[in-house]
Amino acid sequence: MAGLSASNPTLLDLAKRSNPDGSIADIVEILNETNEILLDMTFQEGNLTTGNRTTVRTGIPEPTWRKLYGGVQPTKSTTAQVTDNCGMLEAYAEVDKALADLNGNTAAFRLSEDLPHIEGMNQSMSETIFYGDETIYPERFTGLSPRYSARSGHAAAENVIHGGGAGADNASIWLGVWGPNTGFGIVPKGSTAGLQMSDKGQVTIEDVDGNGGRMEAYRSHYRWDGGLTIRDWRYFVRICNIDRSELNAAITGSSANLPSLMFDAIERLPNMSMGRPVFYMDRGIKSMFRKQLSTLKDNVTVEEVAGVRTDVWQSIPLRRVDALSANEALVPA
Repeated sequence: MAGLSASNPTLLDLAKRSNPDGSIADIVEILNETNEILLDMTFQEGNLTTGNRTTVRTGIPEPTWRKLYGGVQPTKSTTAQVTDNCGMLEAYAEVDKALADLNGNTAAFRLSEDLPHIEGMNQSMSETIFYGDETIYPERFTGLSPRYSARSGHAAAENVIHGGGAGADNASIWLGVWGPNTGFGIVPKGSTAGLQMSDKGQVTIEDVDGNGGRMEAYRSHYRWDGGLTIRDWRYFVRICNIDRSELNAAITGSSANLPSLMFDAIERLPNMSMGRPVFYMDRGIKSMFRKQLSTLKDNVTVEEVAGVRTDVWQSIPLRRVDALSANEALVPA
């Protein structure tokens, strides 16, 4: 994947280019440890100050079988423009100055107190990548699920695979191919990539106790602008309606056959060489997938992907995303 990584930067790659002093990259690396989607999701600067506008081909010209002395009508392709917006995710972290100064290493203490804020932003961004919906939360960006929200009635429904579930405790497995012509994360035009940290230094907090009291504190401001563009829906596949309560390692009864479903997902892709293919699933689904593989005399391999030892199956990395662990409603037919 070296060539792909060079031409399709991840968030970490883009951040390193944006800030030569390395302060942004340090934060991005922290996020990589807890949100594996950032290891392979490519990012590009959008062509709009608020996001990215993509021209998508919606129809190709139809040729003519010409007979002798017969004419050929000129034809043309059809296109449509799709605009994807970015959202602004922000947080403030404040710690009592006296407490931070006690241990003699103020910077280290402040970082330890800021980490929960960073993790909260990480989880919110990860959840939005999969479940964000601007029709419900207009301040966010639209993620994957609203684009693959039904098994019929729209073009992308061809890439929504039914996992057999009928209840309300369902899970999804996603297969995506990240690349400049398939799908990628976006940052607003002219902005800096990744999670940005601004040290506001020492500030006076007014009315800290609700009785007009004041307190000297250190304040950090975090901001993360981001969005998602899907240029070609054929390169993303959702395996939905996987009934968690019915899953078992022996693949008996009404249990979903995860390896079989994932083979079906692979076959939906027109060409895996168009980008970086990756499977995403939560911890429980990934564990059950490995158990089912063992009963089929198959297994995953461990390879180094983007500098990290990673589970790989059918030459595709298997990434854990805890944002997918929530029970999903049934995806309709």
